[in-house]
Amino acid sequence: MSDEIPENETGKDDARHAEKMAKKKAARDKIMATKTDGKGLIIVHTGKGKGKSSAAFGMIFRHIAHGKPSAVVQFIKGAMWTGERDLIEKHFSDLCQFHTMGEGFTWETQDRARDVAAAAAAWEKAKELIRDESNSMVLLDEINIALRYDYLDINDVVAFLKSEKPAMTHVVLTGRNAKEELIEIADLVTEMELVKHPFRSGIKGQPGVEF
Repeated sequence: MSDEIPENETGKDDARHAEKMAKKKAARDKIMATKTDGKGLIIVHTGKGKGKSSAAFGMIFRHIAHGKPSAVVQFIKGAMWTGERDLIEKHFSDLCQFHTMGEGFTWETQDRARDVAAAAAAWEKAKELIRDESNSMVLLDEINIALRYDYLDINDVVAFLKSEKPAMTHVVLTGRNAKEELIEIADLVTEMELVKHPFRSGIKGQPGVEF
């Protein structure tokens, strides 16, 4: 007895699949007809899992690839060399301003007053860059950490984003423990979930993976 599927049955399966996909496309086209691309987004990457800054830098590199001016303000990682910063500063400084304002994680500085001052300076630079409508996207890397430790006032940040962010400017805010007030006004929120992490197995951060 042959195990081959009769040709007419294969043809019926193909036809059913084509019909199903045509219905899906029609439904999708109907949904897309109601959408607009005319809005600058507030985007939040948060959660305990890895990849928050990496995903945000992916969008910065997309902007660079499209020739769209952008900017980065790093609130925490200033003491740490990163591949993203090196690449942008060496090759794409004409399209992406990069401002490293932090002095390291709070347990490294051990000086709250200094951390608060650094965060305040970073926020002033961030506001300047966001107000500049030539910047299509501004990444505020690890600002959620500064907000978590109350180095910045969440109410000030929310009020600024609601009232002064240009209509077509995208602002990306990264870091764990995003404040509810920020999540409330955001257009896109992604929470990275931690499933496994090599640090728990004794493996330090590695170039090209973590930085």
